Amino acid sequence: MVPTAENPAPASTDTHFDVVVIGGGPGGYASALYGASAGLNVAMIERQRIGGTCLHVGCIPAKELLETAAVHRTVSHAKEFGVLADAPGLDFGVTQDRKQGVIDQLVDGLKGLLKGRKVTVLDGTGRLDADHRTVHVSGGESGDVSITGDAVILAAGSAVRTIPGFDVDGTLVVTSDELLSLRELPERAVVIGGGAIGCEFASMMSDLGTEVTILEALPKILPGVDKDAAQIVERSFKKRGITVETGVQVTGHTPGERGTTVHVDGGEDIETDMVVVSVGRRPFTDLLGLDQTGVSVDDRGFIEVDENCRTSVDGVWAVGDIVPTAQLAHIGFAEGMVAIRDILGEDPQPVDYARLPWCIYCHPEVAFAGYSEEAAKEAGYDVVVSKHRYIGNGRAKIIGDTDGLVKVIAEKGPDGEAGRILGVHMVGPWVTEQLGQAYMAVNWEATVAEAAAFIQPHPTLSENLGETLMALTGRSLH
Repeated sequence: MVPTAENPAPASTDTHFDVVVIGGGPGGYASALYGASAGLNVAMIERQRIGGTCLHVGCIPAKELLETAAVHRTVSHAKEFGVLADAPGLDFGVTQDRKQGVIDQLVDGLKGLLKGRKVTVLDGTGRLDADHRTVHVSGGESGDVSITGDAVILAAGSAVRTIPGFDVDGTLVVTSDELLSLRELPERAVVIGGGAIGCEFASMMSDLGTEVTILEALPKILPGVDKDAAQIVERSFKKRGITVETGVQVTGHTPGERGTTVHVDGGEDIETDMVVVSVGRRPFTDLLGLDQTGVSVDDRGFIEVDENCRTSVDGVWAVGDIVPTAQLAHIGFAEGMVAIRDILGEDPQPVDYARLPWCIYCHPEVAFAGYSEEAAKEAGYDVVVSKHRYIGNGRAKIIGDTDGLVKVIAEKGPDGEAGRILGVHMVGPWVTEQLGQAYMAVNWEATVAEAAAFIQPHPTLSENLGETLMALTGRSLH
C-alpha cells in the first residue's frame, strides 16, 4: 500500500483484522478509534478524505461560516456598546480560507489519532463480498486489495438529495456541497427547504448581505422543533428581512440573462441569483455491493439494523447516515460505539433515539432534547408546561441578544403537580452550549423538583432554565 498525504501509513501489513470499517466519516472513524482503544486490530477504508460529510461539507464548514456571520452581526451592532467601528465589509474568500484551515487542522488531528491507535487506513472504495467477511478495496492509492475481518461495520455515509426540475450546476443551482465552497455570496438566494440545514444557510447568507427567501413544503419551518421555538425563529427571520413561505411546492426554474426564475406551484415566480437546494441527505450505499450480500435495505435505501446496529447478516453492522436514524454526527459516534461494544460481547445500552440532543445553529439558535409539547400529547402524556423568555435574563441583556425562550415540558402527576421532565426546548443566545444539563435531566428521567434544586450561577444564560424549572414547582424568583 502506498501512503498518501491524506492518509496515514498503515499500522501493519495484515490482511485479516478483528474489525473492518467501510467509511471514514463520524460513524466510521468513531468505530475505528473506539475499537482500537479496546485493543481490537482495526482497518478503516475511505474513498475520499478522512472525516466524511461532517468535517468537509457539513457540520464544521457550515458552523465556521455561521461564526463569520455572527462576527459580522456583532460588529454591525458595535456602536450600541460604545465601540465606534465602521460598518463591516466582507471578504468571503478570507472566510473560506479560514474555514479550510480549521478543516485541515481537524483532519490532521484525526489522522494522528488513527495512527496513534494503530488503525490501518486504506485509501479506496470498499465493497462487501458475498461471504460477508471479505472487503475488496479498489480505485485509490492503496491499490486493488482484499482484506477480511471477523466483523465488518458499514459506515458509508450520505449524499445530498436533489429534486426534479433543479439540476445542480454549481452556479445557478447548488447544494450544501457547493455552497460551502463559494468564494462570493449571491445578492439574492432562494433556499428550498426550511429544515435545520436550510435555516442555517438562510441565516448565514442573510447576515452577510444576501436577500434570502425560504420555500418550505410543510406548514412550518423547522419540522420536529417545538412550535413555540419554531415561531420565534420565523419571527426573527422575517424581522431581519428573510422571506419565509411555507406550504408551497416548487416545480422548476428558468435561467435568464441574470440569475434564474423559480416557479412556485399556484404562486408567484421568484427571481433570484442562486437556488440552494436543501432538502436533506440520502444514504450512500451505492458502492457497497449490497445486492449480492443479503443485507436488508428498506424502500428509502437505508440499511435496516436492530437496536445494536446489527444488519440482517451475521457479522455485519451498520452505523451513521446509512441507517434510518437521525443523520447527526454525534449519533454516528454513539452508534459506532454501540456496534463495537456489541462486537466485544458487552451487551451495550442502545441509543435512545426518542431523547437525542439536537442543535441548530441559525440565529437565533435552537437546541432541544426529548418531547415537544405536541409530541408529548400525541404520545398520550398529560403535560404541564413552563416558558421563560430571555428578555428578562441579565446576561442576555448584557450581550444584547434577548430574543428567545426556554420551554420545559413535564409529565403531570396524579396530584396535578409537574413530575418527570419529558422535554426541554430552547431558542436564543448560545442555547446549543446550554443544552447539556437539559439533555442529562431528560435522559436521567429527573423530576422537575430534582432539577430545579440545582443552583445556576449568576449572571448566566443558563439561569433561564433554572427559572423555568422553578416555575413548574409552583414557586419561582423572577
